[in-house]
Amino acid sequence: MNYWEGKKVRLRSLEPEDHKFFYNWNLNTNTQKNLAWIWFPTSTTSIKNWIKTEEEKDPMNEEHYFVIETLEGKTVGSIAANSISKNDGTFRYGLGIIASERKKGYASEAIKIFVNYYFNELRFNKVNAGVFEFNEGSIKLHERFGMIQEGRLRQNKYTDGKFWDLLLFGMTKDEFNSKYK
Repeated sequence: MNYWEGKKVRLRSLEPEDHKFFYNWNLNTNTQKNLAWIWFPTSTTSIKNWIKTEEEKDPMNEEHYFVIETLEGKTVGSIAANSISKNDGTFRYGLGIIASERKKGYASEAIKIFVNYYFNELRFNKVNAGVFEFNEGSIKLHERFGMIQEGRLRQNKYTDGKFWDLLLFGMTKDEFNSKYK
């Protein structure tokens, strides 16, 4: 048994050779918009440096960045914790799956593994996620997963010459455990 492995995917740390995946992923404008914004072109050197910085983080730091790969070893995306508040017992995550590998159950399984760790090993009580209103796939994913839409930040994202809302989703530890434990 591997804690970080499900029936379809495993979560693992970044490795130096991952720079090729992330370099190519960063060339996809739709992926960039769904995750954050359209980035300036990046060099393989800058991505290698970012990976090195992530590798050097203290393992006890809760802001983990994981690669999502299939059980066959194919890299399909990433998930990372951010906006961590130990005092409040809350955290957020960012998730991305490459377009060709969406709708295969990889994202929901990665979220389940990830959130289970934060709730049942690190003792957090609430997970939050933000989804841009134009990202219908991610909205459906979070709803199917059991997260509740708790709010909307109006006109909070600017891309393609338009302002978009950010939808706020959340789930408590009790809600997660009643559905997945």
